[in-house]
Amino acid sequence: MVSAVFHPPTGLTPEPSPSPERKAAPVPAAPAAQPVAKVPGYDWRGLWQRVIPPVLGLALLVGVWALISLSSGSSIPSPADTFKQAVDIFSDPFYRKGPNDQGVGWNVLMSLQRVALGFGLAALVGIPAGFMIGRFTFLSRMFNPLISLLRPVSPLAWLPIGLLVFKGANPAAIWTIFICSIWPMIINTAVGVQRVPQDYMNVARVLQLSEWKIVTKILFPAVLPYMLTGVRLAVGTAWLVIVAAEMLTGGVGIGFWVWDEWNNLNVKNIIIAIFVIGIVGLVLEFALIKLATAFTFEEVKS
Repeated sequence: MVSAVFHPPTGLTPEPSPSPERKAAPVPAAPAAQPVAKVPGYDWRGLWQRVIPPVLGLALLVGVWALISLSSGSSIPSPADTFKQAVDIFSDPFYRKGPNDQGVGWNVLMSLQRVALGFGLAALVGIPAGFMIGRFTFLSRMFNPLISLLRPVSPLAWLPIGLLVFKGANPAAIWTIFICSIWPMIINTAVGVQRVPQDYMNVARVLQLSEWKIVTKILFPAVLPYMLTGVRLAVGTAWLVIVAAEMLTGGVGIGFWVWDEWNNLNVKNIIIAIFVIGIVGLVLEFALIKLATAFTFEEVKS
């Protein structure tokens, strides 16, 4: 009996039978569609709160000014006439036609120079004095009565003393700025030192830190916000004082320019000078606020 054996064709292999334990791989699901980020619209509410109120305030000022001009006849110039005069003045703010006839730009720069000198000297003296008065109780009890006595004195009362001592209008004006702007820096710095937590000083005493390290590592970072507040108040006082001092000392300066225009009965230029004084003071205030914010932020980061 012959048995037949069948072989698969060459090159062909039979497929294995599927195992009952083998399962088909799951088909991955399609990724969910990501939500499209919406671009936020313009914050019109913020614009309303930031821009509209100042514009309304300026409009109210101009409206009141126009009503006063109409009711006073020709003694008070109208806003339109003053604006035309301002355009003419600021078209050439740096002209020179003599020692007492110069453009408004030179007058502002001369006043800022005096303020910088007087304010700088006040900072060099007032900030270290504030640290010492706040640090040592004996000095605090010694100088507090003197500060309370001299601080309320009017700036114009110091001007004759400056003229008597320095024999010149320019150093007398700088002296007046110095003596009037030094008090805010002394007082605020001393208050900041006195409000440093006592625990910090106890730690410094335990670690036996030197006085220099106590000032630089403990007192200065804690007192910096108070000190910058004093500086900001002092520069505002200095800008107020220089206008009054220059009215009396003469020469070149924004205060002298106001007084000279009054002698010429040019009310338009006086009103323009008032706006210039206000704008320069506002710029100084804004710059110091930004400086204080930057210093405080850097101190918090460190």
